[in-house]
Amino acid sequence: METTYSRAFIKNFLGQSPNWYKITILTFLIINPLIFFLVSPFLAGWLLVVEFIFTLGMALKCYPLQPGGLLAIEAVMIGMTTAERIREEISANLEVILLLIFMVAGIYFMKQLLLTVFTKLLLNLRNKIALSMAFCFAAAFLSAFLDALTVIAVVISVSVGFYSIYHNFASNQSESADVTDDSTFTGNQQHQAVLEQFRAFLRSLMMHAGVGTALGGVMTMVGEPQNLIIAKSADWQFVDFLIRMSPVTVPVFICGFVVCALVERFRLFGYGAKLPHPVYEVLKKFDQKNSENITKQERIKLAVQVVIGVWLIIALAFHLAEVGLIGLTVIIFATAFCGVTDEHAIGKAFQDSLPFTALLTVFFAIVAVIIEQHLFTPIIHYVLQSAPSNQLSLFYLFNGLLSSVSDNVFVGTVYINEAKSALVNGVIDLKQFELLAVAINTGTNLPSVATPNGQAAFLFLLTSALAPLIRLSYGKMVWMALPYTLVMTLVGLLCVQYLLPDMTQWFTNMGWLSLPPASELLMPR
Repeated sequence: METTYSRAFIKNFLGQSPNWYKITILTFLIINPLIFFLVSPFLAGWLLVVEFIFTLGMALKCYPLQPGGLLAIEAVMIGMTTAERIREEISANLEVILLLIFMVAGIYFMKQLLLTVFTKLLLNLRNKIALSMAFCFAAAFLSAFLDALTVIAVVISVSVGFYSIYHNFASNQSESADVTDDSTFTGNQQHQAVLEQFRAFLRSLMMHAGVGTALGGVMTMVGEPQNLIIAKSADWQFVDFLIRMSPVTVPVFICGFVVCALVERFRLFGYGAKLPHPVYEVLKKFDQKNSENITKQERIKLAVQVVIGVWLIIALAFHLAEVGLIGLTVIIFATAFCGVTDEHAIGKAFQDSLPFTALLTVFFAIVAVIIEQHLFTPIIHYVLQSAPSNQLSLFYLFNGLLSSVSDNVFVGTVYINEAKSALVNGVIDLKQFELLAVAINTGTNLPSVATPNGQAAFLFLLTSALAPLIRLSYGKMVWMALPYTLVMTLVGLLCVQYLLPDMTQWFTNMGWLSLPPASELLMPR
């Protein structure tokens, strides 16, 4: 049958995506203007947010950049927001964009060192519970001082390395072979079963590491972008921030590790898969072969990468430059001293980061709609009008809820600005403002692990090259994060409501907290 132009158009639209998905996106594009002009711009704004979340949830059907981008472009065209507002959002988040472009690419050139280190860890730590807790703790510790995206990029790079080693061995393919091609496994049930177990094993490690970035990232003012914004609004220094958050973050941290051990021990929510013995043998032989055949040139490369790693930690710890610029120095050092000078070889490092950077820019467009249409305003006013004794828990819960469906940096910024305005206008006092700042910070960081929307590290994992390899979908991430979400949210809420006020007062009485001059704090910024 001859293909008509209409059929050809539909076939081209969103490529290999299912027809029902294509029809759904086209339906969204048709009804949005009707709702905006004929019903309510406010309702249309929330509908757009839900539609964008849908595109994220269907990331394995179609990369969210295309359908989400079409929705964002339409939002500008019908007046939901403006290109200028989007530019302002991008400008305000330029540090995050530079981080994605350069730091994630920089980690690519340290993959040899990271793969060596994590292979040793994987081969020597055979207990799955201990290994899971080690991954979770490492991610938490690093995220307290580095950005969560940088940490998750490291773990993704290592996991792709593990997967490629076994996949290439089992399929008798070269190192440059396509690891997404499973056609060579057809008919070999043993290899298929081992590969499925290996995927489940890697899924659990990735989720433990992802949650670890949230557990550690909430603790310090440099752990997440919104932490720094909140700390600046409250005029807190590094130690002040760490101490003020501790009544909430320390209990949650402990309970998070208890959950890690329990879900592995009882094989709950998709956890508990162990490293298959055939995979262990392949990785062990790979490690032995590399150790035996390593040349002086390779040893020099590893030594250079160790030095670069030390430089990375020092530069980030002392904030010698913006994170993205530090990542650029890593690229320059690693390529210059490891002999990577070909343009195409360097370009491969950016393959994972740039699509996500483009997607994040589209996300900023959706955030611009949220601002322009005042989608969160009714919630904020409701919380500020409640009794002071209820404000802490309400701020925590509403921050968590909104962060799960939106950007936690945006939510944290909006809420801390509203709390600061309430302080300046005399609606709340200084003591209440400082407590609310803790509730806002913990609220944007802890319950937001519920979905990939709330945590940039989760979203980066979902849209990475690793996700389709290990069959990690949006729904799977939500399901595997559920035990962490319930425990972290509940423990955080109880600590904010009952432990935070008394502990903060005790810290103050002990002289552990530095109190900023009230006149400075009341100055609007």
